[in-house]
Amino acid sequence: MTAPDALVLTGTLLTDGTTVRDGAVAVVDGRIAYAGPRAGFNADSLPGLRDLALPPGSLILPGLVDLHCHGAVGGDFPGGDPAAARAAVDFLHRSGTTTLLASLVTAPREDLLRSAAELKVLAEEGLIAGIHSEGPFLSHTRCGAQDPRFLLDPDLGLLGELAVAASGHLRTMTYAPELPGADGLVDGLVSRGVTPSLGHTDADTRTTADSLTRAADLLASSGTQGLRPTVTHLFNGMPPLHHRSPGPVAACLRLAAAGRVAVELVADGVHLDPETVRMVFALAGAGNVALVTDSMAATGLPDGDYDLGPAAVRVAAGEARLRSNGSLAGGTATLLDVVRRTIAAGVDAAEAVLSATAVPAAALGLGAEVGSLRTGLRADVVVVDAAFNPTLVVRGGRVLA
Repeated sequence: MTAPDALVLTGTLLTDGTTVRDGAVAVVDGRIAYAGPRAGFNADSLPGLRDLALPPGSLILPGLVDLHCHGAVGGDFPGGDPAAARAAVDFLHRSGTTTLLASLVTAPREDLLRSAAELKVLAEEGLIAGIHSEGPFLSHTRCGAQDPRFLLDPDLGLLGELAVAASGHLRTMTYAPELPGADGLVDGLVSRGVTPSLGHTDADTRTTADSLTRAADLLASSGTQGLRPTVTHLFNGMPPLHHRSPGPVAACLRLAAAGRVAVELVADGVHLDPETVRMVFALAGAGNVALVTDSMAATGLPDGDYDLGPAAVRVAAGEARLRSNGSLAGGTATLLDVVRRTIAAGVDAAEAVLSATAVPAAALGLGAEVGSLRTGLRADVVVVDAAFNPTLVVRGGRVLA
């Protein structure tokens, strides 16, 4: 890995939902010094720039941002192996996901606290943007791959312990709004700087809407621009939409279309049909969709047997499922894979990139630091070819080998 003092990249820019043909991005001291049309770039104003030649037809994207990611290349973030977690983060950075949350799964209290304490070290080093806790306050009926033995009703004492173990780096938590004490949990999350993410729920439409509205109002008054609740992998881990019993999906789509929430989509070709992905973008708009991977330890590796926290998982033909009952158990795609498959589903390329960059960055309160190609932001840049295969990744101004 090298640390260039200054470099410039030229090609077609895809950022903030727009396309800039014949564009340029200049990087100086780890920050973006210019991003826009090449005709408007004065190289003389930034002496010492190294022109990093890119293949013809290259597309230049902001570094991707993943809100929901359990691991990669054998590293399982909930598993408590610091070296394996570092290897996973390194692989994901080099695959174009330059900002990510490390996601936990439902597990015994002591395991959750230990994993949070270990992952906070990566956050303090700037390798991850924080921790996402998927549970343990989830529905037994819609637990999916979450281990039902360790599911709990909302417990503010445990939330406090987890927040302390994470030393301020707990950023989001998935919860089921129908559980007793869920309103108090939402209040407790927001007061601790943690974004509520509704999911793994069997709630009806009204309960879903009331909880998300409560969370959105609290976050809007928190003082951090752009914060809003999210929905953990929309459609997965919740009852399907039915015309006489619309359930949580209807409320989530309506509030997303109104800009009050951001809905996660695992658009990997396994969790959702491509037509479902296309529909959500059409109904909610790209600015209200956060593409995620839900990736687990098998990402970047062949089919075989792996772990997801306390659960045994078998991966066959790229699909990760619990060995015990066949439930989907995370994904095996990188976020750039998800972007590619979203485009293949019929979504405009600039919109797909927006949903994997600026939207999740804003959901983390990091819109002024990452997620866009704008002057002053951290120099996280991904270069891809016309088929969205990666050719170069820059993170914080460093070119990753």
